Parts: sequence; structure tokens; C-alpha cells
Amino acid sequence: MTHDGTALTADLVRTLLRAQHPDLAERPLRLGARGWDNQLWRLGDDLAVRLPWATATADALLLKEHTWLPVLAPRLPLPVPVPQRLGAPSARFPRPWIVTTWVPGTPGDLAPATRGREAADALAGFLTALHRPAPDDAPAGRERGGPLAPLVGQFERGLASAVELGLLPDPETVRAMRAIWADAAAAPVWSGPAVWLHGDLHPANVLTADGTFCGVIDFGDLCAGDPACDLAAAWTLLPDGALDRFHTTYRIAYQPAFRPAQDPATHAAVLRRARGWALFRALGCLLIGEAGRRGRPGGKPSWAPPARAALRRIVPTP
Repeated sequence: MTHDGTALTADLVRTLLRAQHPDLAERPLRLGARGWDNQLWRLGDDLAVRLPWATATADALLLKEHTWLPVLAPRLPLPVPVPQRLGAPSARFPRPWIVTTWVPGTPGDLAPATRGREAADALAGFLTALHRPAPDDAPAGRERGGPLAPLVGQFERGLASAVELGLLPDPETVRAMRAIWADAAAAPVWSGPAVWLHGDLHPANVLTADGTFCGVIDFGDLCAGDPACDLAAAWTLLPDGALDRFHTTYRIAYQPAFRPAQDPATHAAVLRRARGWALFRALGCLLIGEAGRRGRPGGKPSWAPPARAALRRIVPTP
């Protein structure tokens, strides 16, 4: 994470609103969250202002959301932050920013889903609606939605770091993780059309209420590609015992829309790759959680518990 030197304050956000969207400028304003790429400021009860702050790529990710989310949101069964206004770069703040709808709920890293049946159905319904063939001009992913083989080096470095930090003390678990990863990377690649993907369905990007999912946020990694990338969320988000229901519900619901993906061999390969993506994501979240525990920049201690829970679901125990 790198900061551009601009301090984001309530006074700055209100100044930007007064200059470009004065009808919104006097609404109540308070900090909502600091993410990897953006800061989120609550604007009244139903809106939020998102401003890039920590990464050089955040501008492009915000503009991508502004372009595509209004197109996708109407067909999605869970609320998502729909861009309403675009803020242009200015002398006061030299980066683009957006005003979106506010999605209520608690991030899943703070309040994991507990009602397995309802959560499995909600996640399957959301991904069924999202995973439709994308147009030719859909954005490409940042290593999301493609083959797993090019990520072998990243996986091995992450695994080595986790072992060195004492996060994976059992050698049998490490061997099982390598075997799962190797199987996923060797699975046949996706041969169907590139479908729309969220691309970053880790627990902090899925909101919960009453034990199930109530919203999905942060579409900065929205892209087109292999659905296995998103299907990893079944291992990383759902409570124990809900995995089979999710897979059954997703497959049955998706079949009328895209039959070629549903022959047994193709479906089995999708699940092998999805499990690999789940392992890759859980390992990354475990390291981010440990960085947070140690007080390092970009670390998020709340990410460790769901990562450990996901690893227990992904890696079989004796």
C-alpha cells in the first residue's frame, strides 16, 4: 500500500462535493471504512463517497465500477453499491472519485454467516445471476479468472511465508495444501465463454445480517473469465456443512442459462480449480491477518479467523 500524500478528511470530502455535486454537500458525513484501494465516507443514510487513497491502480478500478456496475446491478439478487455520481480530478484532489449507494450490513470477516442453508442459497443465487457471458469489451482481470498455473510461484512464496511465521506448524497440512494446489493447477482450463466475475469475494467484501448474506461490495476486480475464481467463495464464506447445498443449488440454477458448463467432466474441473482458488485466497488472507496482528501496514487482524476456518474446510483432516 502506498499513499499519495493527500490527507482525506471530512472537510476535503465536503469541499469536493460543494464544488461538483452541491446538492449532496450538506448531508451528514462520516468515515465508513479504509480499504486497500479506497476510503469510504458515509453520506447521509443511503449514499457513500469512495475516494482512492492507497494504491496507484485505484483510479482505474473506480472508473471501471462506474462504467459497469449500473449495467450489472439490476439483475443481481443482493444489493451492491451502484455508482450515482462521478467526481472529476481537480486541483484540490487530483484523482477521480465516485458517489455510490450505501449497502447496509456487517462485513463477513467481522460477522461470518452462520445460517448455512440460507447463506448457501443466497451466494448461489448471486453467482448464478452474475455469471453470465460477458461482452467482448469487458475488463480483464488482474490475474483473476485465468489459469492457476501462472500463480504457482505466488502460492509457494505465500506457503513458505506462512510456515516460516509458524502459521502452519503441521507438515501434513502443508503437504495436503501442496497436493490440492497441484491438482487444481493441473485441472483442464475453462473452455466456455468468459463470464462476469466479482473477482475478489473474500469475507470483508460480503456483508451479512441475521446470519446470512445481505450484500456484496467492492467490485474493483470486476472482470470476465473462469467462474471457478468466484466459486471459491463457497469454501471461504459459507459455514461448515453448507458446501454441498451451494454446489447443487448453483449448478441446477445455472444449467438453463449455460448448459455446456454442466457436463460432468467440465463441472468436476471447475470445482477442482475453484478449490485451488479458495486455497490461494485463504492463504493470502491468513498472511494479511498475521500482518495485522503484528501491526504492519495493510494488515487486517480480522481476516485471520475466517481464513483459518476456510483452510479447515479446504484441507481434509485425518
